[in-house]
Amino acid sequence: MQIVFEHIDNAHDMGGMTGAGGRKVRLHRLLRTAHLHDATDNDVARLKKEYNLCRVFDFRSLGESEHQPDREMEGVQHHLLPTIDMRAEQDTGKPIPEEAFFELDKHIVNYSFYPEVQKMAANMYPSLIRSEFSQLQYAAFLRLIIEAPEDGGILWHCAQGKDRTGWGAAFLLFALGVDKEEIIEDFDRSNEAYEPIVRKLNQDILDRGGGADEMAVIQAFMGVSTQNFIRTQELIDREFGGMSKYLNDYLFVSDDDMQILRERFLE
Repeated sequence: MQIVFEHIDNAHDMGGMTGAGGRKVRLHRLLRTAHLHDATDNDVARLKKEYNLCRVFDFRSLGESEHQPDREMEGVQHHLLPTIDMRAEQDTGKPIPEEAFFELDKHIVNYSFYPEVQKMAANMYPSLIRSEFSQLQYAAFLRLIIEAPEDGGILWHCAQGKDRTGWGAAFLLFALGVDKEEIIEDFDRSNEAYEPIVRKLNQDILDRGGGADEMAVIQAFMGVSTQNFIRTQELIDREFGGMSKYLNDYLFVSDDDMQILRERFLE
C-alpha cells in the first residue's frame, strides 16, 4: 500500500499483504521507503506516532549515507547495513564510480551507451544475491528485526527505495509466507513512483540515437527491472535450492525464526 509523506519518496506499507495461513500483514508495522534525508518534522512525527518506529535500516553505502544522511529521530535505532561492497565493485573494474550514484539522473544517460554498463544493469540482481558480503548484510537486517521490540515499527530503505530495499522486502515477505506473485507486485510498484523520470530519460536516449539496450539501463537504474527480479528468483531456485533454503542457509533465518516473524507481523 502506497503511503504519501511530505518528503519521503516511494513509501509502501506492507500491511494488508497475505501471509502464511491466509493471515494479513499488520498495518503500520513494516514500511519500505527511499532515503530519509529530506524527511520533514511532520514526516518524523508521523513515523513515530503512526508506526511507533523503533528501527531504521539503511542499505546505502557509507559514501551515500554521508552524502545525504538520514534525519535523526529520537528513540529510533539507526542501522547502516551497506548491501553492496563498493570497494569490491570498484576493484573489479565496475564502470560507474560511487560518486556518480549521488546524482545518477544527471549521468545515467551517458553511461547507458557503455556496453559494460549495459552488462552491469543486467547482472545487478544476480550479483547481489550471490555476494557473500550482501548476504551477511541482509542476514543482519533480518536478525535485528527478529530481536527488535515486539510492538515497534520497522523501516528499511536505500537511496530510491527500490532495488536493495526491494530485495530486503522480498526476503522478509517470503519469511512471512507471502506468495511469490504478491512479492513481485510489491517490487514492481516502485516503477509507479519513478515512471516520470524514466520516461524523460528514455526520451533523452532516443534523442541521442539510442534504443532498447540503453533504455534497459535506464529502467534498471532509475526504475526497477521486474523481469530481472523474476529471473533472479528463478536463479535462486536453480542455484540455491529455492528461497526457503536461501533464507535458511545463506541469511541464517531458521524455521523457528520465521514463526517468530509471523506471530509478530501477521494478524
